[in-house]
Amino acid sequence: MTNAADLRTATLDRPWEAEAFGEQLEAWRLRMEQALARRLPPATDVPARLHEAMRYSVLGGGKRVRPALLFATARTLGLKEDEVEAAACAIELIHVYSLVHDDLPAMDDDDLRRGRPTCHKAYDEATAILVGDALQPLAFQLLARDPALPAAPAIRLRLIDILSEASGTYGMAGGQAIDLEVEGKQLDIAQVEDMHARKTGAVIRASVLMAAECVPQLPEHLYAALTRFAAAIGLAFQIQDDLLDVTGDVSTLGKATGADRVHAKPTHPTVIGIAASQERVHLLHHQALDALVPFGESAAPLRSLAHWLLSRRY
Repeated sequence: MTNAADLRTATLDRPWEAEAFGEQLEAWRLRMEQALARRLPPATDVPARLHEAMRYSVLGGGKRVRPALLFATARTLGLKEDEVEAAACAIELIHVYSLVHDDLPAMDDDDLRRGRPTCHKAYDEATAILVGDALQPLAFQLLARDPALPAAPAIRLRLIDILSEASGTYGMAGGQAIDLEVEGKQLDIAQVEDMHARKTGAVIRASVLMAAECVPQLPEHLYAALTRFAAAIGLAFQIQDDLLDVTGDVSTLGKATGADRVHAKPTHPTVIGIAASQERVHLLHHQALDALVPFGESAAPLRSLAHWLLSRRY
């Protein structure tokens, strides 16, 4: 019988699988570009400037990490991408809205995102605010109306509930509020991790659990295993981002580096140092893989995605 160590080794030590998964990631990314383009309002519709700015922000590239997590979870659970594509679009719209608002002068005041001028630089601040305001309800409209999602009202409501909680005051928005409040302050590592569990981890957890909600009567122990996986990956992803802010470069990342230092933000590297932060990512990676053991070989997409996320350089 395959054990946890065997499954970890299968993911980490087979470069041919890594190459094949890279091709799968690119296929998912291209799928999302087309899916998002179809679901966004045409740039020619009134109000044209707002719609143009929405498309500029959403279709400006990116790794599409959250949709990839949703697709990989769906594959693990025997679902096809068609069955969850609208949910993947919804969660990406929430993510992009958060980026547009996060880049504003009142927040992190960034001029560059995904290698291009941020929305408020390409357009103006008022338009950028409205872009975020418009993307958020569009995300929930997809969950309510898109015909490709499961028709059961209970599933639709649960998807809306998960995404709204993940993006609200107990999730992403709350994490952002804490992030702004603690600039220049000293936090212990438990406080930093609580902030990141909200700011970044909540929407990443939602990416996994929304796919799980599309499987009627999924056994409770498997849902709990996916919850543990998502919690570990969500925190590790944020720590990796904080490390890249210290060790990365603008040409690779497509955005400015050193922003955490400029804003005096407490992060894992600033609180416990780079080496300890890297070790924390390594530990969380193993916790995530251990959580997937009940799924056996069917969780290969999630294992490969976890490895890619936590070894990335951009």
